Parts: sequence; structure tokens; C-alpha cells
Amino acid sequence: MAKIKTKFVCQQCGYETARYMGKCPECGNWESFVEETINNESQQKNTRIILDTLPPTPINNIKIGEEIRIPTNISEFDRVLGGGLVQGSLVLIAGDPGIGKSTILLQSSNELCRQDKKVLYVSAEESASQIKLRADRLNISNNNLYIYPQTNFDSIKHQITTEKPDVVVIDSIQAIYSSDIQSSAGSVSQIRECCNALMQIAKQENITIIVIGHVTKEGNIAGPKILEHMVDTVIQFEGDKYKSYRILRAVKNRFGNTSEVGIFEMGEKGLKEVINPSELFLKEYQQSQATGSVIIVTNEGTRPMLVEIQALVGTTPYPTPRRVTNGVDLSRVLQILAVLEKRVGLNLSKQDVYVNVIGGIDIQEPAADLGIALAVATCARDVVIDPHTAIVGEVGLSGEIRAVNNIEKRIKEVQKLGFKKIIIPQSNNVEEKFDGIKIVKVGKIIEAITACITANN
Repeated sequence: MAKIKTKFVCQQCGYETARYMGKCPECGNWESFVEETINNESQQKNTRIILDTLPPTPINNIKIGEEIRIPTNISEFDRVLGGGLVQGSLVLIAGDPGIGKSTILLQSSNELCRQDKKVLYVSAEESASQIKLRADRLNISNNNLYIYPQTNFDSIKHQITTEKPDVVVIDSIQAIYSSDIQSSAGSVSQIRECCNALMQIAKQENITIIVIGHVTKEGNIAGPKILEHMVDTVIQFEGDKYKSYRILRAVKNRFGNTSEVGIFEMGEKGLKEVINPSELFLKEYQQSQATGSVIIVTNEGTRPMLVEIQALVGTTPYPTPRRVTNGVDLSRVLQILAVLEKRVGLNLSKQDVYVNVIGGIDIQEPAADLGIALAVATCARDVVIDPHTAIVGEVGLSGEIRAVNNIEKRIKEVQKLGFKKIIIPQSNNVEEKFDGIKIVKVGKIIEAITACITANN
């Protein structure tokens, strides 16, 4: 009788070793190794599948079909995808539990079925009756939408090849398993092999496959890192599940721009598109503002958005002051506080500083630096900024205000929402003339603070 060969696989990064290890040398996680059986027959089977492929084709002989993209008719979803679903692509959508991943895919499936597309929705976590309950709540009813509750990958593969749908939804990749792999569902080996097989089906059969993925408590996509490299598009579903709005962000996209975002609002009838996100984030913005509250103009992809940033500065009773941020990078805020102390003379060594982005979104671009600096400075000096003023600019270490991109689009968004003034970097050249809005250019952070105080007085 042949000896059974085993290996130990890290469930966080996929690192393999012949013996058990307490700490993974690749990712540094403790007690993440699980013993798995090595199946030589499965490896030989995969080798035969790889060899059975089409011969190489000259690029000039490759013909692109007329319907290379399939629009979902959900404009915010199509924006993130780059115009729609690409035929033969593998898309991974990840997010926290209860964020709305299944909801948006069920709504998208319904819209695709209205275009006479055949959609196979594979539910590995819910029964058919549970999917039907959600579909009734979302007013979804279409004979082209097929629900298939199944966890065995061999059965799923058989249904895909038999039904030949245009789009396949797998909910979720962590819940399905292949009989060729000895480990349990959700393990690194199962996720890797099932995703690899789905990728081959998508490319060979020209079927668009959308896969739902879970995330870990750290916010990373569960499974091996190679999972993100294998798929064509990775979309992250963000937002606080206790609030109504959701943000769809492309982390990777081989067929579009990765800087685009889609914004939705969760309601009783499912996810609703937010056409004007600035109004959503400013709907609770009061005209009588408190100190430390400013409006910044941030860019999400090609779309400018107005977002409120609040700062709170207070004396600390402890030896070490606290620095707490929500929605902005902590290291970036610490850098701005250092600039305020060195270049402006604002002593914050005995002050707690809290910075919060209203709306629960994360701001990544440095164009929000000036808004954060002014929010902290005005709160520390107990000054209220004019509520009709918007701010944009990047702060350098010497206190200079650096130029930002798409400045004219930002100004148009500010003008459209009725703001009277915008503070921008002096190095930004504004060629277009704008009526009804005052453009104030500043070169140093002290000039921006002075402009805010002067305008308030």
C-alpha cells in the first residue's frame, strides 16, 4: 500500500512546507498551517487540461466580436467595470458580510436577463427558496435567470457546460469544493484549484464568470494572494453595513481604469444608484457650521466629489496626546500636524486631535491635505470657516501648497452645488473663466489659514 503524502499549507498566503510550522515564514501569521493530502492524480489531470488548448494564433488573425462588452444597465457598476462585463472574463467581487454583494449581483443578473442573456446563479451558501425571497423583495422575475444551489464544483462545471449560459455567478468561491482536492472547502488549495478551473472555463467557453469572495478580519480577500492575480478584475465593496451607502471600487481591472468608483444607497428595494454623490455626502451639512468643519473637493476616478471633513482638537489629560483618524491615512495626518507645528507655529504637543471624514468613505489622494490642515487649525483657534467655501490642495513638508489634477472639473462641481468660493493651489493654472464663484489661490499653508479667517471676519 502506497504511503499517503501530505503537506502543510498556510491558509493566509498559500505557502507550502513538508512539516508543520507555528509561524509562516512568508506572511508572518501564527498557527495558520493546515495539513492537506497530495493528490498525484489531480495534478496529472490538471496537466492534461493545460495541454489540451488551442494552438497559438497571429494577433492579426484574432477577430473581436461585436459584443465584446455586456452592459449591466447599472451605470455605477458599469463605470467601475470600465463599460460593462467583458465576455470570457473572470471577475472577483469581495466585501464584508452583509455589505450587499449578493444583492448587486442579483440585480445585475436581472438586468442582463432583460437583454436576453442567460444567467446561471450558483448559490453555495443559500437555498433556492432563500434566493427567491430576496428576488421577490427586489422585484426580480425573469425566466432567463437560473438558480442552482450547489457546492460541488464538478456538478457546477457540468451545469455550465450543459446550459451554456452567457454569465455565471458563483456565490461564493470559499463555499465550493472539488472532489479532486482532499482538503475542506475554503482552504487555500480548494480556492486556488477551483478558481483556476473557472478561469479555464471562462476563456475556453467565452463565458463571463463573476465570483464572490469573502474577506478576512483585516479586510483582505480570503484565500491565497494568487487568487487576485488569476482573475481579470477585482472589485472591492466598501462601506459601513450600518449605514445606507456603499462604494464599489476597482482594485484591479485588465479592461478598464482602476481609479473609478461607483456609489450606491441601500434601501428596501435593494441597491439604488447615486448619480450625484456630492449631494449625498452633504445632505446633513448645516449652514451654521461649528469649528473644525470644512468641505474638500476630492477625486474618485474621473468624478469630483464634495466631502465634509471634521476635526476636533482638545487638551489631553494624558502625557501622550491621541491621534485618531477615520477615512484618512493616519501617517498623512501626522505629517500635516508636523507641518502645522513647524511652519505655522501651532503647538499641538498637548492636544488630542481627531479627524473624521463624514459619510464613511476613505480618501486616498493627497488633495485633501489642505482641507485637513485647515480643519485642525481652525478648530484649534476656534474659528468657523465660511460654509460656502470649498478647499483643495496638497501640503508639502515646507508648508507649500502643491498643484492637484483636474482642477477645472473640481471647480465646476463646486459651482454646480452653489458654493461661492474655492481655495486652490497657486501653481494650478485655471484657463477657463467661472462666473459666480471666487477662486482664491494660495502658495503657503499660512496664506490659506489667513484667507479663511479673513473671509470669516
